[in-house]
Amino acid sequence: MKPILDFLPFLLFLVVVLASVAGGDILRLIGGVAVSFSPFIVIAIAIIVFLAASVKIVPEYQRAVIFRLGRVIGAKGPGLFILIPIIDKMVKVDLRTVTLDVPTQDIITRDNVSVSVDAVVYFRVIDPVKSIVAVENYLYATSQIAQTTLRSVCGAVELDELLSEREKLNLQLQEIIDRQTDPWGIKVVAVELKRIDLPEELRRAMAKQAEAERERRAKIIAAEAEYQAAQKLAEAAQILATQPIAIQLRYLETIQSVANKPGNTVLIPIPTELFRVFFSEGKG
Repeated sequence: MKPILDFLPFLLFLVVVLASVAGGDILRLIGGVAVSFSPFIVIAIAIIVFLAASVKIVPEYQRAVIFRLGRVIGAKGPGLFILIPIIDKMVKVDLRTVTLDVPTQDIITRDNVSVSVDAVVYFRVIDPVKSIVAVENYLYATSQIAQTTLRSVCGAVELDELLSEREKLNLQLQEIIDRQTDPWGIKVVAVELKRIDLPEELRRAMAKQAEAERERRAKIIAAEAEYQAAQKLAEAAQILATQPIAIQLRYLETIQSVANKPGNTVLIPIPTELFRVFFSEGKG
C-alpha cells in the first residue's frame, strides 16, 4: 500500500498522458467526470494524495537516509519530515544495538587441536549515511568479518590460552572487528565467545590430567601435614628431654583419660623415665 501511495501522483500523470495519446474521447470523459466534482473536493483530494506520498514519520530509534535524484543529501529524523514524491527516496536505518550470532567455526589452534567455537557480536550504527553508501549490506558484511576474525584470532593461540584467557581474546576480537567496520559507520560494542567444543578424546585426556593433578595436590598436602607433625613432635621431644617431670605429668593425664572411658580392663603403661626419676631421688 505504501509504495502505491508514493507513486500515485506519477500514476495519475501517466493516465492523463495515455489518455491524451489515445484520443479526445477519453479526455472528454475525464473532463466530464472532473466537472461533476466541486473544485474544493478536487483540491482536498490532491492535498491528501500529496501528503500521503510526501509526509514521512521516523521513530526515535531510526534514521532516514534521503536520496534526491540518486544523490544522498543526508539523514533525517526522528520525527516528521516531507519528501518530494518521485524525486526523493528514503532508506531507513535502525540505530539500536544489534545482536549478531556468529555461526560455529571449525578452528585448528596453534598446537594443532581441532575445536569448534561460536561467538556473539554486539554492534550499532553510528553513521546512517555510511552504513548505506559505503557497504551494500552492513549486517551481512559485519557477520562475514566476524567469522573470519574469529577463525584467525582463535587459530593463532594455543588451546590452554583459548580456554583460560577468554577476556583477552574477547577484547582482541572487538578491537579488530571494530577497526574493520569503522569505515561503514558501525561501532562494535562487545564480542563474547559463547561456547568452545572439544573432541571427545581430548575431553577424556583432560579429565585424566585433571584427576592426576588433584591426586598430586592431595599427596603434597599429606606430605606437608606429615612434615609439620614431625616438626612439632621433634620440638615436643626436645622439651620433654629438658624437663623429665613433664613425662610424669603426661603419664597422669593419660591415666585420667583412660579411666573416664567405660571398660573392664585398664592397661597402664609405665615409662622407663619414671623409674629413672625414682632412682635418682633414692640416690640423692
